[in-house]
Amino acid sequence: MKNIALLALLIISGITLAQTAQDSVNNPQNQMNAAQTLLSGNFGNKVTIGAYGQIDYNQPEGDNGTLDVHRLVLLLGYKFNDKTQFVSEIEIEHVEEIFVEQAFINYAVGDNISLRGGLMLVPMGIINEYHEPTTYNGVERPAVDNAIVPTTWRELGVGVTGRFPNASLGYQVYVFNGFKSTQADGEGGISGFLKGSNGLRSGRQKGIESTVDSPTLSTKIDYYGLPGLRLGLSGYFGKTQAADDIEEMEGANIGIAMVGFDARYAFRRFTARGQFIYASLSDTEAYNNATDKDLGSALQGFYVEGAYNLLPLTAQQKLYAFARFEQYDTHAATDGSLQRNDAFNRQDITTGLSYHIAPGVVVKGDYQFRENAADNLEVANQLNFGIGVWF
Repeated sequence: MKNIALLALLIISGITLAQTAQDSVNNPQNQMNAAQTLLSGNFGNKVTIGAYGQIDYNQPEGDNGTLDVHRLVLLLGYKFNDKTQFVSEIEIEHVEEIFVEQAFINYAVGDNISLRGGLMLVPMGIINEYHEPTTYNGVERPAVDNAIVPTTWRELGVGVTGRFPNASLGYQVYVFNGFKSTQADGEGGISGFLKGSNGLRSGRQKGIESTVDSPTLSTKIDYYGLPGLRLGLSGYFGKTQAADDIEEMEGANIGIAMVGFDARYAFRRFTARGQFIYASLSDTEAYNNATDKDLGSALQGFYVEGAYNLLPLTAQQKLYAFARFEQYDTHAATDGSLQRNDAFNRQDITTGLSYHIAPGVVVKGDYQFRENAADNLEVANQLNFGIGVWF
């Protein structure tokens, strides 16, 4: 009750203080992420610099809260000429961990087609590509994009991206290295990276001395032909990667076929979004037997979200009240003798506020009602506050 009362106080205070005008609502048809902004925003400039970041406060029900500089991402772009540009994102997580989130060359073959090569985001769902903190509601990213997709998912590869303007279609097609599933255990066997609780997440190679023996195919098509609406259809197909000394061992690799559908809509002060992701994993029985893991043979998740701006359209600021429902299961199916773990079948309801006090600055607060299907395992609800910036 104490936390619920605190959230109510936040809502009342936000409505009381938000008296100045808001920036324009992002149209899903034209929304850009950090990399796209770097590519399009350096008109005549050689070097483009930007950043995004967030500071979070998370308090599970009944526990002490934690404050965290969750991430700070530095954006650096360079324009070699009118056709060739370099894009990079350097991420610092939790103050001490440093990663390269993206680093690729973009070569514009024509007005509506470009070739790319390097470390790039896999186009699956919404958040994996559009994860700057001012572009989504809620302090934390949707759990579906953490456990199923899994955000932030990036790998090394090459591909092509472009548009068919007359058909209102955008497309991306890439060949990437894949997830790393196993490694030698030093005793003649193998140990595994993938597991039941978070599916493929621990297998992301992130461009760190990546193993590649079987390239994967990733593709996405976006349709933006209807006012205020953007639809996306994604696919990812291939096998996981294993080093040469173990790749022929039974259970060293699994097959992955992942598909996703997403939708974004905006009309005046109302916005909505949703997505559905399904992944079928093959050879998981052999993998689990070899590694003593509990990886499911199917992952599935979806969410739907609605938000309403409480401030007038004429205001420069905006204050979104939102609610999101998520259902996700990393044991949607299992093979062999592995029993489904109901604790991996989870549901979250998140409701709160996103107060955009200036273009590129947001203050957020929300409360999450969390549960799973296990009879004997409760999940604590959680109160979250955060500050996000992007410039």
